[in-house]
Amino acid sequence: QVQLVESGGGLVQAGGSLRLSCAASERTFRTSAMGWFRQAPGKGREFVATISWSSGSTLYAASVKGRFTISRDNAKNMVYLQMNSLKPEDTTVYYCAAGGLVTTTRSSYDYWGQGTQVTVSS
Repeated sequence: QVQLVESGGGLVQAGGSLRLSCAASERTFRTSAMGWFRQAPGKGREFVATISWSSGSTLYAASVKGRFTISRDNAKNMVYLQMNSLKPEDTTVYYCAAGGLVTTTRSSYDYWGQGTQVTVSS
């Protein structure tokens, strides 16, 4: 079973940047699509970005496209989310996920991290 641990969240001013990291516990990570989702209190878990195992395919939510970049390092079992030009509306908990497909569909991801809080002040 893949275990995922996120880090890198915190407090930043609007317009600033943060880099989220996700460490995976198993070698099977290297053949998994990896995604980032976010969830505000009282709302559903929202797709942010995903990347194929080879890094050859990526998808982004319209709300973050051009500001966020997903990447991965299979040798280190790591996936990253570089977040630039952050806005107050990006404030929420961010989750890392592993699955078999490059998709925006939450239910297609089998494993989830515990989440990391990102807060953007205005």
